[in-house]
Amino acid sequence: MTSTTPNPAHVAAAPPAYQLPQRVTQARVLRSEWTKLRTQPSVFWSLLATMILIAGFGIVYSLVRETRPPHGAAIASFDPAAVSLSGVQLAQIAVGVLGVLLITSEYATGLIRTTLAAVPRRLPVLWGKAALVTAATLAASLPAVFVAFVAGQSILARAHLSVPLSDPGVVRAVAGGALYLAVAALIGLGLGGLLRSTAGGIAALFGLLFGVQLAAGFLPGSWANDVGKYVPTTAGQAVTLVHPDPASSLPPWTGFGVFCLYAAVLLGLAALRMRRGDV
Repeated sequence: MTSTTPNPAHVAAAPPAYQLPQRVTQARVLRSEWTKLRTQPSVFWSLLATMILIAGFGIVYSLVRETRPPHGAAIASFDPAAVSLSGVQLAQIAVGVLGVLLITSEYATGLIRTTLAAVPRRLPVLWGKAALVTAATLAASLPAVFVAFVAGQSILARAHLSVPLSDPGVVRAVAGGALYLAVAALIGLGLGGLLRSTAGGIAALFGLLFGVQLAAGFLPGSWANDVGKYVPTTAGQAVTLVHPDPASSLPPWTGFGVFCLYAAVLLGLAALRMRRGDV
């Protein structure tokens, strides 16, 4: 039995070791999170559902209101832009669930251990996810809300109920629909990071967006309106109304600020748990 010695000329030289120091920067974490985001099928389907719900339901509801126009005193309070943007109320479920899944899926599969081992400071991971889910939600919802508005107003125009985009407050209401959904996604991300459970995060999301609003409606007397102004959904959707009712809604940007505060508190609690807790 003979052995052969490889010819040194044919042996591939080992690549030189990378000598420059490696740093974990927020930009590198963002690139890593972007890779995860674009390779998760749930992200595509959630964003597609968001666009379909915004445009589809807005068009359907506009068709319904065309056949059932307001009469008498109801005409003064009729908000054509809100009719076209009614799909935003359903789309918040899709983007909120997306925010939850974006982080709980890593806890479910154990990938979070690898992620946090690569990013020992931990918090850049949460901030990277927050930035990307915000950008992705805005990229999907902004075109959808404008499509819903244009299509809805063309339908309502047949009943002489439409409003032009140039009217005061209309652009803010339309763009506000996309902003509202972006913050709803952040609320989902915060709940997912805090609870680390897909089922728990989605259940808490429904409770916060819908349960609190329903509970406030059962309060006695004027408390229902006074407290109801500050619940997450009512406060946030004020920015999507052209003329919010002062009796039951905060001013548009004030309400949106309150909604952002909910998201900031939840993200802060999620960051605190990620920073201090175990994997």
